[in-house]
Amino acid sequence: MTTTPLHLAVALDGAGWHPAAWRATGARPADLFTPGYWADLVAEAERGLLDLVTLEDFLGPQSAAFHRPDDRTDQVRGSLDAVLLAARLAPLTRHIGLVPTANVTHTEPFHLSLAVATLDFAATGRAGWRPQIASRAADAAHFGRRTTPQLTDEEARDPERIAARLRPLFDEAADVVEVVRRLWDSWEDDAEIRDAATGRFIDRDRIHHIDFEGPHFSVRGPSITPRPPQGQPVVASLAHASVPYEFAARASDVVFVTPRDLAGTAAVLAEVDAAAKTVGRDREDRPLLVLADLLVLLDDVPGEAARRLARLDELAGAPLASDAEIFAGTPDELADLLLDRHAAGLDGFRLRPAVLPHDLTAVTRGLVPALRRRSAFRGAYTASTLRGHLGLARPESRYARKR
Repeated sequence: MTTTPLHLAVALDGAGWHPAAWRATGARPADLFTPGYWADLVAEAERGLLDLVTLEDFLGPQSAAFHRPDDRTDQVRGSLDAVLLAARLAPLTRHIGLVPTANVTHTEPFHLSLAVATLDFAATGRAGWRPQIASRAADAAHFGRRTTPQLTDEEARDPERIAARLRPLFDEAADVVEVVRRLWDSWEDDAEIRDAATGRFIDRDRIHHIDFEGPHFSVRGPSITPRPPQGQPVVASLAHASVPYEFAARASDVVFVTPRDLAGTAAVLAEVDAAAKTVGRDREDRPLLVLADLLVLLDDVPGEAARRLARLDELAGAPLASDAEIFAGTPDELADLLLDRHAAGLDGFRLRPAVLPHDLTAVTRGLVPALRRRSAFRGAYTASTLRGHLGLARPESRYARKR
């Protein structure tokens, strides 16, 4: 066992991360747009003592190719708004962090700040947010205010070419996160007085204009929502290449990465370190946790997960492809792999269950006990906030420091 805690998250998406998941035994395709379905999944994740769940979001129907729409009718299409869904799940849970995805290319930062701050109040300090750029040019047509680059099929096969083409969107996204963070700080923690005797509800000297001026927008502030319970809800991002690594180093508290093996893990960790140095981030002062993504199929019987993957691939008409490493095996085998990678320097893992609820349950009732047998994972929640689960301090408002 390493001396640093192992962080464990799950990424929830539709019926699961395999395109044919909705046709698998035990899947619940009729329930995908019901709150009960998502409540059951998050309750199971919380039962497994996981740090957090992430919720995917989209600006258009999903597609087999991430960079352009398609007309397929044999895969799940349609989704619920992730932030609103997280707000619905918040009062049904007590411990687990809730991290919805929200688009930053076509959404005003002021609105994003209010939505995530409100989620943190609803979740009593367990909210996070994954900012996502709009990488599909077709999504811009839903808004009619701007156009975004259309990636070619050739570009879409190379993460570095994708990142280079979309660099302006990542630069804009970093400004969005900066505005959102300033708005979260715009109310100091003691700005609310609520003194009925004197008739003073707020201390106006403790509410601040942020006066942000940048190449993409200007925002005066302050927020209309008081400072969230965590001060700053956790910001997480997904990165595959140099530009998004730099975005994570500038803007995030947690970065999800996609190494394919142990050697790839070392290379990615080095790239994250280099990105932090490029942007001037002191990771001792501002920690940046690195969690690796794995798409997982888990069964107790050796070989069964691989056989199940083959059956799903046959239903889909093609082998499963993913930006993340694909693991098909037993919970004990996965526990060994995770601990090897953790020892190499990863802070933890975000697991993408191939089929829901099957592979989520295998994580919570198979993998987590296997990790606990190795004294590598918590036996109970010891913190009440998402920052607490992740070992991140609650920051003071930047405006309180200046006053």
